[in-house]
Amino acid sequence: MTIEHPFAQYVRILGKGRKGSRSLTYEEALNAMTMILNGETEDIQLGAFMMLLRVKEENADELAGFTQATKNFIDKDIPKHIQADLDWSSYAGKRRQHSWYLLSALTLADNHIKVFMHGADGHTQGRIYSKGILKEMGIPIAKNWQDVEAQLESDHFSFLSMENLCPKLQSIIDLRNTFGLRSPVHSFSRLLNPLNCENISQGIFHPGYGPSHQHSANLLNYKRLSILKGEGGECEVNPDSVIKMHHCFDGQLIEEEWPAIFPKRHVKPQDLKTDDLIALWQDDSTNEYGLGAVLGTLAYTARLMGKAESYEACMEQAKEWWSRRNRKRFN
Repeated sequence: MTIEHPFAQYVRILGKGRKGSRSLTYEEALNAMTMILNGETEDIQLGAFMMLLRVKEENADELAGFTQATKNFIDKDIPKHIQADLDWSSYAGKRRQHSWYLLSALTLADNHIKVFMHGADGHTQGRIYSKGILKEMGIPIAKNWQDVEAQLESDHFSFLSMENLCPKLQSIIDLRNTFGLRSPVHSFSRLLNPLNCENISQGIFHPGYGPSHQHSANLLNYKRLSILKGEGGECEVNPDSVIKMHHCFDGQLIEEEWPAIFPKRHVKPQDLKTDDLIALWQDDSTNEYGLGAVLGTLAYTARLMGKAESYEACMEQAKEWWSRRNRKRFN
């Protein structure tokens, strides 16, 4: 008699048909992702599982279960004494606008706020990613947790790629061109918070993901997490649009909107050159959109970190942080 594979039950739950299928419980999601990370699934099962989730769209219990399984899997490799103030996920990439959010993150670092950024690159054609832009700006990329610790101490900023954070998840992200679609890994990676930071910044592209990620943060007992409908899906305010946020602050779920910074939309740039980022940093540019994106993102971060509450007060904090950046950083 042929014995059913232990993982088959999780594929069946999702794929039993319109009337018979259902979402996974938190425990089922936790167990399923644990099996995947431990290499206890067949390739065909992994593909079916990920695409069934993609069609259904993962809910809060599934996101939280997948996230907790991954945290359990990578926790043994992370030195417990490494600390950061802000977890910043970067998995979307940009294609229409510059990566202005990187200037915001570095501004926070110059104001002695330790920023740990993690992300993945190269999975979607035509997009540029944090890792490559940081390299062009001369910012070193961490290869391991020892690098992360040293960079957070010396520069208050560190970027670690998913290929070093969790190679198994990176291998699933890399299947994007095989599937033709993104997998749920792209979503729940944003929730990982590997260093268990008190403050977590998360960017999304589709507004519908806001509530599910917000509830997942609550299930994971995260202290302060803010989800921004960001430009291109990154943690970056689009200054030409209404600023939409979902917060999870000490178990309190809040939806908030701020007004657009500019009344009229700007024309998108023809080329995305890293030199434009450096020029704005060094005050060699009067890029109105870029400055609005940087300050807006800093204001959003001030709200996340509890530095201020109102839009006006958060913008004042943003301007103060920006004024104290190290303008000679890229000399």
